[in-house]
Amino acid sequence: MSVKEKDTLTGQEINNLASLAAEYNCPWVLFSESVVGPPDLLRWMDLEDLKKHGWFPTAVTDRKATVVTCRPPKELSAKIKDSLQVDEIEFIITTPADLRRIIEHNQDINPGFPPCAGRTPLARVRTHLAGRRSLLSLYRTLMAKSRTNLALVRTGFSFIAIALLFIRTFPPIMGSKTFVALLVELPLLGLGIYMVVVNMLKYLPARKINIVLPPYTATTPTGGTSVLKVENEEEYPIFSRTPEVAGAAELRADWSKLSPVMRRRFLASDRTDYAEERTTLACLRTWVANVRTWLAFVRTGGAFLGLGLGLIRAYHYGLWRIFDFALVGLGLIMIAEGLYWYSRGHQTAKVGFNSVKRMNAKENIWDFFFPHRQLPKSLIKMAPLPVHKGAAAGIWATTGLALERTVLADRRNFMARLRTVMACGIRTGYSYIRTGLTLFFIGLVFAVYFHKTNIYWYVYEISMMLGGLALITEGLLCALPAEKLRQQFPYCNADIEISIPNYGVPCRTWKKAIFDRETK
Repeated sequence: MSVKEKDTLTGQEINNLASLAAEYNCPWVLFSESVVGPPDLLRWMDLEDLKKHGWFPTAVTDRKATVVTCRPPKELSAKIKDSLQVDEIEFIITTPADLRRIIEHNQDINPGFPPCAGRTPLARVRTHLAGRRSLLSLYRTLMAKSRTNLALVRTGFSFIAIALLFIRTFPPIMGSKTFVALLVELPLLGLGIYMVVVNMLKYLPARKINIVLPPYTATTPTGGTSVLKVENEEEYPIFSRTPEVAGAAELRADWSKLSPVMRRRFLASDRTDYAEERTTLACLRTWVANVRTWLAFVRTGGAFLGLGLGLIRAYHYGLWRIFDFALVGLGLIMIAEGLYWYSRGHQTAKVGFNSVKRMNAKENIWDFFFPHRQLPKSLIKMAPLPVHKGAAAGIWATTGLALERTVLADRRNFMARLRTVMACGIRTGYSYIRTGLTLFFIGLVFAVYFHKTNIYWYVYEISMMLGGLALITEGLLCALPAEKLRQQFPYCNADIEISIPNYGVPCRTWKKAIFDRETK
């Protein structure tokens, strides 16, 4: 079996190992990635328990096992025979440190990392994160449908308002003109009522999302020196991060000396961290979508309230007052509920905006692999590239593909940040402004059109206008910085270049498809 680098063990330590092997009449071995165990056997074995007891099976055939150990074979024979159900054992002696590395390599983890750092556990974490993003996408779709339903409610309500104004302004009297007018007013009233009732019923399922929305907190990525793990998988996945692994940062910093499989393990951890960030950004976008939905609810309630109060002030007492006060009460309830749920998430837009700025300021995968981009020209030669010029196509096999997947994950995160800026800053900011304008103009119309009868109408009109101005101000504070940040993203104001992958050659030789802004 192969031997690891000579500088990891002194000659004296190797001699001691050889002497121990000679004492027990066993061969000896140092850590090598080629020392692996049978997958079918290891599937049901507890490798952490093997670390504790100091042995590892490399082969089991015909009631005979080959076992690597750092302990005297006599102490382990009975236990191993019972565990593996064999009659004969061939022992191979190694050092405790090398035995640990052999077991960790078979766990698919780098030195000193916990079992959850393996590529398979990390893939499982990414699968759960993808499931969470799919669920959040479903929530956002339902909220978008709900906002459409609320827009249809307001449209139907405008039909009702027009019909009622005509009916109450021109009360029914006998005559052909009244009959013709009713042919227009009653269908318009019926259509409006139908649109309001049907679309309010379609909107109601979105209200349940408020109590199931997950929080948008996230762990802090550490560049692969700690590991994202998942717990409570059967019920509701909960994500957390292990403590930082001692020596992991130094191990990663010495990238050029890592074996390909060790590099792939770090890259798998990077992709998991990127997946977590995308999930957090998706959660932020879902929260601000919820805020926009409730702002739409406030606008709808404002329409109910404004019409009800307008009818009360424009017409004399009568049976219609029951309907007018019902509109006012319904509008107040909708505004109160909308503002309540809005208040729970109105800071989300600012959190999302700041999160994007913070993540953009951090080092990304390109900065790690191409540090020469940040160095003076005099030092560029000291910054080695991950692939040297003229490298064979084979470099883009397993490890190269892992690197390319990680780079593509970083690009997806970059575009996810852009979508978050658009959602948190621009779309939500404009939603604030639309809602503020609705409230402001309701108050303004009342102040200009109706005569004042008491102080309460002054309070109502001023409150509506001030509330509207507050929302407009908050919308501008969201939209203007986000618009400035959006313009810094190349996907917003420049031609888009998309690489056409060809994994048989290095990525620098890939062709590009260019889409300019005039492309249809």
